[in-house]
Amino acid sequence: MEYYEKENSVVLKNVKNFNIEEILECGQCFRFEKIDDLKYKIVAYGKVLYITQIEDSVEFTPCNKEEFENIWYDYFDLDTDYNNIIEKISKNDPIMKSATEYADGIRLLNQEPYECLLSFIISQNNNIPRIKKIIRAMAETYGKFLGDEYAFPKLDEIENATVEDLMELRMGFRAKYIFDCISKLKNGEVDLSKADTLNTDDLRKELISIKGVGQKVADCVLLFSLKRRETFPTDVWIKRVMEHLYFNDEEKDIKEIHAYAQEKWGKYCGYAQQYLFYYARSLKIGTDKEKKKWLLLL
Repeated sequence: MEYYEKENSVVLKNVKNFNIEEILECGQCFRFEKIDDLKYKIVAYGKVLYITQIEDSVEFTPCNKEEFENIWYDYFDLDTDYNNIIEKISKNDPIMKSATEYADGIRLLNQEPYECLLSFIISQNNNIPRIKKIIRAMAETYGKFLGDEYAFPKLDEIENATVEDLMELRMGFRAKYIFDCISKLKNGEVDLSKADTLNTDDLRKELISIKGVGQKVADCVLLFSLKRRETFPTDVWIKRVMEHLYFNDEEKDIKEIHAYAQEKWGKYCGYAQQYLFYYARSLKIGTDKEKKKWLLLL
């Protein structure tokens, strides 16, 4: 992999295991817009970035080398050898082998913890178009104007919002959860800046102390913004997929699924979860028991 600056862009060449559609469409982030095949716009870290991919060449615009190295290199997890991870998690596992072959361009993003936390609180019992609409409304109401988009509001820009203010953004019952989250961040009861000093279990407990944050939301934040790659976020969909693919449609509780994932994939659980999520959602695995028989033949 190499990269160089070109006019108002940085071009990444010979990149492996990178597909911008798979990265953005696998449920880990919400502030993106598809413009064309393998061309997207994202808003992150107070920046608007256009990404255009042609095979193993990816162009980031507007961007310079300094910004790429300081923000986007880590954001897209470019320092990680995904081919090595795929080999480890798919060894002696034909199901995972099929999943990784189907979408070997997925990468785990390293998002801003604060934005990731609020976004996944909003995601509860919600669909992606509506999640994106609510987050956009938050940005347009409280965030900084970036030219053609608005940045996600910083804590000091939204900290005085009331539950009623948040309800006006059509958050529904989630407004009181967002309010509690903002309050706990504001008074230091939850301090994301100290996340590196806590082990994963203690950090999860701190996140769960926020009203409305359960283990699934906490694990999403741990995985997608705090680099705790051993976590395995499990909602109803992933639970069903795991039961269908690994337990012959036998119902299992979340603890059993987590124990199985930890034993099978260990510190790579988060990567395995994303490959399974994208694979299963794309091919509607778990919605038809007969599909398991032929999908493994792909």
